Amino acid sequence: MPIPVKRSNVQTLAHREPISIALGKRLKELRIEADRSQAELAFDCELDRTYISLMERGLANPSLWTLGTVAFALKTTVSDLLLGNTHVVQPSMGEHSRKRRVNQASHEPKPATGNRRSQLR
Repeated sequence: MPIPVKRSNVQTLAHREPISIALGKRLKELRIEADRSQAELAFDCELDRTYISLMERGLANPSLWTLGTVAFALKTTVSDLLLGNTHVVQPSMGEHSRKRRVNQASHEPKPATGNRRSQLR
């Protein structure tokens, strides 16, 4: 049985996307301008404080819903959170290191799983 390898912070920081880093910097700017702590912002957004920290460091990939709640708590808009962010994310195109899930964002042919017919036919 293989032993799980723990990632160091150096490895984790190397895989941050520029779009996430820019969002995190902007989020931290707005939070500080609003004179709010991470804990206060997290409480208002119904998130964990550590998730706010992960977003600010560019290590989290927040959903649009999460961005909306953060923007509401900071009394701003989602577009203001992304202000000045000109980065884009290219599709993985089959790179195994960046693929999110086997069945998502896959541009590779799926292996045959067998020839069983559905019982509903």
